[in-house]
Amino acid sequence: MASININISSLDGTLSAAEFKIAACAFSELWKKFNSALPQWSWLPSSRRPGIPFNHVEGYLSMENVILPGFDQVDHHKGHQIEKDEYSCSNVDEFIDDAIVVQDYCREVNHYDFHIVYSASYRVPVLYFRAYQSDGQTLVLDEIEKDIPPNSGKMLRESKWTFITQEEHPQLNRPWYTLHPCGTSDWMKLLLTNEASVAQGEVATNKYLVSWFSVVGQVFGLKIPFEMLDNIGAS
Repeated sequence: MASININISSLDGTLSAAEFKIAACAFSELWKKFNSALPQWSWLPSSRRPGIPFNHVEGYLSMENVILPGFDQVDHHKGHQIEKDEYSCSNVDEFIDDAIVVQDYCREVNHYDFHIVYSASYRVPVLYFRAYQSDGQTLVLDEIEKDIPPNSGKMLRESKWTFITQEEHPQLNRPWYTLHPCGTSDWMKLLLTNEASVAQGEVATNKYLVSWFSVVGQVFGLKIPFEMLDNIGAS
């Protein structure tokens, strides 16, 4: 799908609904090209809901059944190894530490569903997600904190319910967690205006979601490959 160029002078970090769909298609195509071994993003059409114009937002991106990188297991292992090296004074201590490490590595793997949904009020994409165990049991925030990188966990503890909130999914009419979109347009404007294309006085719409996810994906340890960043605008 062809991209739309946005003039830098009018760039405010937001997108229209039409621009969001263009950016979403470009993002999913690049993700498939450079992340073929991972779950893929799919464009899902919006369902018709009473009182909401169908042409307001045509759909959203979905990536489901994602297993996050094992930050908790790795960090806990390192922590216990340091504790063993510095403080172990007997075989009993070593046995206890080793048991804890084994317990960490045997911890059940959780699954995540991610949706990128356009917010008409903020005019930016919003990441909705839900987390669950293999048996379908939904995770609460304290359990989610164990899956995400330490920096994200620290931010969650300090800014609970402002950093991550729970609200009704605008497409599914069910409660999901979401990264709060407040301030998104401001940091997106900074990201986009630092692109090399600024020299030509404009930036391509299909760069938007790649740049956006390079920030929000890090909350869950999901990083954009350098090849994907280098190829934005080429799809």
